[in-house]
Amino acid sequence: MTITPDTVILWQWGWLHINATMAYTWLVMALLTVGSWLISRRLSDGADISRWQNLLEVLVTGIRDQIREVSRQEPGRYLPFVGTLFLYIATANLLTIVPGYMAPTGSLSTTTALALCVLIAVPVYGIASKGVIGYLRKYSQPTVIMLPFNIIGEISRTVALAVRLYGNIMSGTVIVAILLGLAPLFFPIVMQLLGLLTGMIQAYIFAVLAMVYVASASAVKVRSEE
Repeated sequence: MTITPDTVILWQWGWLHINATMAYTWLVMALLTVGSWLISRRLSDGADISRWQNLLEVLVTGIRDQIREVSRQEPGRYLPFVGTLFLYIATANLLTIVPGYMAPTGSLSTTTALALCVLIAVPVYGIASKGVIGYLRKYSQPTVIMLPFNIIGEISRTVALAVRLYGNIMSGTVIVAILLGLAPLFFPIVMQLLGLLTGMIQAYIFAVLAMVYVASASAVKVRSEE
């Protein structure tokens, strides 16, 4: 039973190798890149729009509304980052309906990389909003004694992001494999459908948590705008 796509080697030459995690990560990125180009190359601002443009507008509007609700700020500056996180994770999880495909989010290396992106984005957005001194000051609040604990908290929530996404995707794979041995027809189909739902929920949760962390780094600006 294959638990993680890291163990599936698709090509190897000496110490160089390409595993399923790398290959399917590139596949998802290629699909998103080509798909976004095909949909956006002929955008129309009239009443008659294509179904794909309509789907794109629904997705972008929904993501913008969620960002605005979570951050209480204009979503434009956060949309590229949070939207990319959601679309990548959602697409990677939805493609599990394709036979032979393994979601790269079932690899701890992938989820760690995504969590590290959030870890980097938090100070970037925080410094852009409050400046270097203003952002760093939050680590010594309410007292300087809390400095190491605040730093540990910043790191631990990044670890939690990675482990949560990895654990949910990996556990779904294990359950399907077990049920496949017990009841080869019915249960795997049901679990596959539940897995798709879980994958979408995990994409939503990851994106929302990322937005919460980024918004918390800009808390002073949020209060001043309100």
